Amino acid sequence: MANSTKISRTVYLFLGIALCLVGAVSIWFIVKAFETKQPTIQWETPLGPFGRTFTLNGIATDPQSGLQRVWMAVMQDGKEVVLLDERFPSEGLLRKGTVHRHPFSLEFDSSALGLVDGTALLRTAAWDYSFRGWLSGNRFYTEHNIVIDTKPPVVEMVTRIHNINQGGAGVAVYRVNEPVVSTGVQAAEQYYPGVRGYFNEEDVFTAFFALPHDKGPETQIYVTAADQAGNVGRSGFAHHINAKSFRSDSINISDGFLNQNMPEFQSLSGGGEQTSLIETFLKVNRDVRQANDATIRSICAESDAKMHWNGAFLRLPASARRAGFADHRTYVYNKKTIDRQVHLGIDLASTSHSPVPAANSGRIAFAADLGIYGRTVIVDHGFYLFTMYSHLSGIRVALDQMVSKGDVLGVTGTTGLAAGDHLHFSVLIHQTFVNPIEWWDGTWIKNNISDKLKDAGKRISAEKKEASL
Repeated sequence: MANSTKISRTVYLFLGIALCLVGAVSIWFIVKAFETKQPTIQWETPLGPFGRTFTLNGIATDPQSGLQRVWMAVMQDGKEVVLLDERFPSEGLLRKGTVHRHPFSLEFDSSALGLVDGTALLRTAAWDYSFRGWLSGNRFYTEHNIVIDTKPPVVEMVTRIHNINQGGAGVAVYRVNEPVVSTGVQAAEQYYPGVRGYFNEEDVFTAFFALPHDKGPETQIYVTAADQAGNVGRSGFAHHINAKSFRSDSINISDGFLNQNMPEFQSLSGGGEQTSLIETFLKVNRDVRQANDATIRSICAESDAKMHWNGAFLRLPASARRAGFADHRTYVYNKKTIDRQVHLGIDLASTSHSPVPAANSGRIAFAADLGIYGRTVIVDHGFYLFTMYSHLSGIRVALDQMVSKGDVLGVTGTTGLAAGDHLHFSVLIHQTFVNPIEWWDGTWIKNNISDKLKDAGKRISAEKKEASL
């Protein structure tokens, strides 16, 4: 009898444990199978406005039971167009989804979808493999009002006639009929940003632009403007390009020059003490020059949206020109041509350690050593106009300091790749070197810059007055 009672108690104990295990498993199953967390869809790019073609980039995720389905559609004027309807597999007793993260990048054509300019509704949904909703899963759903815009911006020129010298500069003023994300003048492969602010009109832009020294009269020049939907409008404008020829010059590289200038460049050029001085020179004149020019372009990629300068630019006082803009240089060593480069500035020589004045007012955008250019100062005059002063023996200004025309920036010297004490002076429009002679010439500035801006201002005022009548 006692043994029977003991067995019964053991059976009940095992049954109790089994029931507890079954209960725990059931609870675990229910919690897992009926989890309540919704999947998500995150957008990686702004939702519109959408242009003629558009791309939807995003990620659908569900870390718990996995993705079952992702769906999206656009509705416009009562018509719904399905953009995506993708289903994903599952496995196992719990129907666990095999995909927990699904990035997508979908490209569409508005006209092919039958969409027209105006508003539309973007609907997105995602389901997971939860047992909730009679096995339909947790659902994520959202709606976004979007705008379809397939019309490019319209550009209207304010300035009328533009005369540009090869290697020179100009200015264009124009209107754009809608908000834009980028606009400027395109000259061959070079782009020159348009800037608001010179005129008190939100739709009016001023762009200083250049014609590179190696581009001639056949060069295409036009204004471009891109809106938020990616539509791009272009407008050509009346212009005349004056062809220019530039001097060729032969420079003899002596052993004395190499012994004096190359040791400091041996580590900078990537060569060691075993590298010959002429090999070091070639690395410096090619690779280091290229890296330095890339630095200059990065400095001149941004500019103050304020015109700091006024009138003709100053030249180094009592100086003689030693090399010209866009001189095509041939480098000769031991009677053999070893390299060719283009000199993108003007070399000016005066007395040793002459004070170097700021050519015009502006903000110091760079003041440090710059490889082949030695100690260098770059001044931002606003609206993407810059001047550069190189080979200085000393710098007297600091980064972001405001300077006035004539303020001393430093003193001339022989730092960098310089054969003697002089100033290398350059002018840049955005990231393009242009001929400094134009900017020293008050008559050229009046005819090509100042008067054009004044005439544009008068035309804008007259148009505004006429529109108010």
